[in-house]
Amino acid sequence: THPSLIDRAHLLDEVFGIVYVPSGVWINEEGMIVRPPETAYPANPDYGHRQIAPDASPREVAQTTAVRKLRIEAEKYVSAIRDWVELGAESQFALSSDEVLKRSRPRPIEEAEAVAQFELGQHLYLLGRPADAIRHFREAYRLQPDNWTYKRQAWSLLEPGQDPLEVYGGDWLTDVTKIGAENYYPPLKL
Repeated sequence: THPSLIDRAHLLDEVFGIVYVPSGVWINEEGMIVRPPETAYPANPDYGHRQIAPDASPREVAQTTAVRKLRIEAEKYVSAIRDWVELGAESQFALSSDEVLKRSRPRPIEEAEAVAQFELGQHLYLLGRPADAIRHFREAYRLQPDNWTYKRQAWSLLEPGQDPLEVYGGDWLTDVTKIGAENYYPPLKL
């Protein structure tokens, strides 16, 4: 077993600039960030080797093909974090404060506005006003199109039968196809 954080309010997105899952942020015993957010797969997921069923729809084939192209570097990440756990500040993977700042995502005004729009959408949804929330989720998409955590959350809150493509103008496959599945997760800079 291990402790897990479930971030229902998406505060990690807001505080650390996380835009996809799984992500990891390394924080040392003194509370200092020694690695900013980056892709953090603990193991290679099984879905990358999933077989395509003979009766799969064209969309299912496209989704499986896209998933197989995702860049997942679990072994590299796990090796790096184990090195840091063992060596602490002496680990080659523990970054200086200057390097952490250099690698951190900037927060332009559009992204700050996207945070506010997303929070409004979440709030309205929790008040039982999902139709009103959609406008704010759409605006968060427009302002920060690379924030996959916002997209995934909004898609998951749709009513059964609602199509994300119709409601938001995008869904996972459509949006991933636009950027190229191999670009969904940036390469690790270890």
